[in-house]
Parts: sequence; structure tokens; C-alpha cells
Amino acid sequence: MKLSQIASTLGARLENGSPDTEITGVAGIEEAGPGQITFIANPKYSTAAKTTKASAVLVTEDFPAIPTAMLRHKNPYLAFAQALGMFHKPPTYEPGIHPTAVIHSSAKVGSGAHVGPYAVVGENVQIGKNAVLLAHVVIYRDVQIGDNFFAHAHSVIREGCKLGNNVLLQNGVVIGADGFGFAKDESGRWHKIPQPQPVVIGDDVEIQSNSCVDRASVGTTRIDRGTKIDNLVQVGHGSHIAEDALLAAQVGLAGSTEIGNRAILTGQSGVVGHCKVGDGAIVTPQSGVAGDVEPGMIVSGSPAVEHNLWLRYSGLLKKLPEMAKALRGNKHRNT
Repeated sequence: MKLSQIASTLGARLENGSPDTEITGVAGIEEAGPGQITFIANPKYSTAAKTTKASAVLVTEDFPAIPTAMLRHKNPYLAFAQALGMFHKPPTYEPGIHPTAVIHSSAKVGSGAHVGPYAVVGENVQIGKNAVLLAHVVIYRDVQIGDNFFAHAHSVIREGCKLGNNVLLQNGVVIGADGFGFAKDESGRWHKIPQPQPVVIGDDVEIQSNSCVDRASVGTTRIDRGTKIDNLVQVGHGSHIAEDALLAAQVGLAGSTEIGNRAILTGQSGVVGHCKVGDGAIVTPQSGVAGDVEPGMIVSGSPAVEHNLWLRYSGLLKKLPEMAKALRGNKHRNT
């Protein structure tokens, strides 16, 4: 593919390079070689841009000039992701139903569907056009799903859940399993609280491998348009995740948690039930949120506090033994 064609497709401005350069693929800044395109989004890799063997580099509009051909773009990282899509097409699945699949006679599956081996589609299920259900996917009864649904092997959607268009479930995802609700009697025994309410998922949501979104006893567990959820994430019953939020691996949300638009929860962070993380807030890795987080705030630690405060007191931790020794010395001198 010609460099000029890539620039045009990405909406980038070619500088310092031949439009006829042939590009055959993409790679990271340190691995790229002739015929490949790479990118710079983080300033710490600026030095690597001067020595890269790539044929072209995606850079910001104001990036300093380098000898290599540059594709200037306001968002090089996004442009690089789009370039990846130009060279690496996802596998396609021909329409058809495998003979081992089981589809209830009352289910309605839209045109263009691919239903793989041992997939199960239950009673009164409705699925839109161009769905792909790979091996061992199970859709319980009364589920409603929009167009362009893609479910990788062993993902499960429980009874009555509602999913929008362009929803992607990676391997082993479970949507709508029972929420963790039990009531204790006088003898100390636990009794299950029924969890009848379905999960509702909006358009353009992706949930990655082995993550679970629980149904609720009352109210609705809801994930809004555009949210992306990483592997091994637990979304507790009755939680609400708003639009375009990101939840990284091993995030845990207790019941009735509210996550705002474009909020980011990074790896192994957790939120106590009934807490709210505001729009655009960021929770840093392994932080434990025990109270509401204001919109746009960055929090760290456990319990989580404002990030700059956490930096100050975490910096003191390594000095605590020395400070304790000094305090003990002062105590002995004063007695």
C-alpha cells in the first residue's frame, strides 16, 4: 500500500517522504523496519524516532522534524490503531448454522448469522442481523440482542438480558449471573436473595475474557454505550457504568456502584458498594475507593485519596523507620 494512500485514509499530512513508498505493515517504534509504519504518542520515545528503521512515523502536528518520513496527525495513537486495521483484518465467519447447534423453535435469529458448534439459543430469544456465535456460546431464554453481535467461545448471556448493537463478548464472559445477595437468619445461616432483574448493555460495548456482569434483585445492572471492560472484571448487581468508561483488568465493583462517563478504573482497583465515581475521574492501580469521587479527580491508595496527596504521604513511607528511630531517641533523651 502506498504511503500516500495511507495518509489519505488516516487524514494525516505527509511530510519529508515519498508518497510512492510502499508500506507492508505496522510495528512498534523500536521493532519497525523498512516497509513498516510506526508511531510516537509518548514524548519519552522521541529519541527513538531519530533512529527508527521504519519507513514512516505517525507523529503529532507539532513534533520536531526527523529524517524519516512523517505522517502528522492530531492523534497519532488513534491513527496507528486505524492503520493496524488496514493491514490486519479480523477473521470472518460465513453465515450458517452448525448441525450441532441448538436453536429453540421460538427464537428469532436475524439474517447473516453464523452459529457455531454446540451453541445454544434458548426460548423466545431475539438476535439482530449479522450475529456471530462461536462454539459453546449459550444464550438463555428471553434475551434480546441487537445487530452485529459477536460472542466468542464459551460466553454466556443469562435469561432476559438486553444487549444493544455492535456488542462484543470475548471468551468466557458471563452476562446476567446472579448477584451476590444473601440474608442471614437468627441461627447464622445464609438465605439466597432472588436476583430476577436483567442486565442491560448499550451499543458498542466490548467485554473481555472471563469478566462477569451480575443481575440484581431490584433495579437494573446497566452498562451504557461505548464502555470497554477488560479481563477478569466483576460488575456487581445494580451497578451503573455510564458511556465510554474504561475498566482495566481485575477491577471490582460492589453492588450499586455508579461509574460516570469516560471514567477510567485501572488494574486491580475496587469500589465499595453505593459509591459514585464521577465523570472523567481516574482511579489508579490497586486503589480502593470507599467514598464518592468527584468528576475529573484522580485518586490513589487504599482508602483512595486525591492523587497528589497520596504521592506525598507514600513518599514518606520509606522514611518511617528512620523517623521512628529519631522519635525513640528523643524520647530517651527527654526522660
